[in-house]
This record gives sequence, C-alpha cells and structure tokens, in this order.
Amino acid sequence: MLGDGKRSARAFAVVLGVHLAVIALWQILVDGLQVPQFILPSPLAAIETLLHPKYAWTSNVAVTAAEILGGFALGALVGVALAVVFTWSRLVTLLLLPLFVTLNMIPKVALGPLIIVWFSYGLFPNILIAFSICFFPILLTTARGLSEVEPDLLDLVRSLRGSRWTLFRKIQLPGSLPYVFSGMKVGAILAVAGAIVGEFIASERGLGYLMIQVQSSLDTPAMVMAVVLLTLLGVALYGLVLGLERLFVSGTAG
Repeated sequence: MLGDGKRSARAFAVVLGVHLAVIALWQILVDGLQVPQFILPSPLAAIETLLHPKYAWTSNVAVTAAEILGGFALGALVGVALAVVFTWSRLVTLLLLPLFVTLNMIPKVALGPLIIVWFSYGLFPNILIAFSICFFPILLTTARGLSEVEPDLLDLVRSLRGSRWTLFRKIQLPGSLPYVFSGMKVGAILAVAGAIVGEFIASERGLGYLMIQVQSSLDTPAMVMAVVLLTLLGVALYGLVLGLERLFVSGTAG
C-alpha cells in the first residue's frame, strides 16, 4: 500500500511538472516572439482576467459545472439502469436498443435548437444536451459488462436457487464495475462537450455563453481563460470518476 502511494505521488508530480513546463514554454514563446495578444495571449494575460468582475467568473463557472455534473449524473443513472433492464429482458433489448442507437446518430448540434424550443432557455435544457451526449457510452459499456459474466458462475448461483436480485448483486454487478467506470470516464468527457454545445446554441449564463460574448470584441485572454476553466471542470469530474473506480473496484477485488 505504501509503495503504491509513493508511485502515485511520483506519477502525479511528473504529470504536474509536464503541465507546468508547457505553461512556462508558452509564456516564454509568446513574450519572445511578441505574438499579438488577440491571436495568442500569454498565460499571465489570461490569468489577469480573473481579477476583472465584469466576466463574473464565479457565477459562470458554477452554472457550467452544474450543467456538466447534472448531465453526467443523469446519464450515469439512466444508462446503468437501462443496461440492467436490457440484461434482464431480451424483449426490451430488441425493442429499445436499436431505437437508442438510431437516436444516438442524431447530431447533438442539430438536436440542440429543438431542445431549446421545447424547454426554453436555462439550466435544464443544457443538462439534457449533456445527458444526450454522455448517456449512450455508459449504457453500452455497462450492458456489455453485465452480459460478460462467466456462465459457470451464473449456473452455480441458479443451481443454488439464487434469485435474480442475488445473481445481479453478487455476480453481475461486481464483475461489471470495470466496464461501468470505463463508460463513465468516457461520459465525463462527453458531458463537458454537451454542456458547452448547449451554451453555444442558446444560453444566458455559463462559460460557453461568456466565450460567445467576448469573441465579438476579440477578448482572447478571456476566451483562453474560459477554455482553461472548462478544462479544469472536466479534469475534476474525470478525477472524481477515477477516485470512485479505485474505491469500488479495488474494494470489490479485495
């Protein structure tokens, strides 16, 4: 355990060092080549925008974070629940899975204006757009994990007159957790994209809305800072999923 902790700390230090080196190189190149700020601002110029209240960073970050987290949570909940239903009923799988595949082929940028018409502006439509993008990978990977349990284990539980719930709780769910978290990691990335798609289409708040507003004035430092904050939100959600995976998958393995 101690050795694993040291390796994790060392790996984190390397990753952090690489990121800091890239930022330092960015600053040096922009200053050395005298790149115009409206084309590529330096990291310091982007950070300086955090000091200006006109951008309302706190409220805009909070709105985008709520959209990302809400869409991801809804996608994980519905995706896992439907995967369980599909595993239990071949008829439901036959009826609904092809429909979901077809619906997933719809470009979400094209679907966005319809969601805005149906649900107007606000937080909820953007949560729905984030959900529509991140839901399908979670559904597919979870369904695959639930269906790839060893047949001998299933036969053993059935021979002991185990109920369907016992079969699911003791065998299928623990065995499918790596698949579930793989789908959730993909979903975490897509939820960020979905929230921004919604804000680009129509929104009154959020980092995507802010980027559209400052684009007209070529306020590139603010745009870069919005991208950085959006990236940090995605990294935070991805890290949360990784932490949960380590907690539950490692705990199950142990």
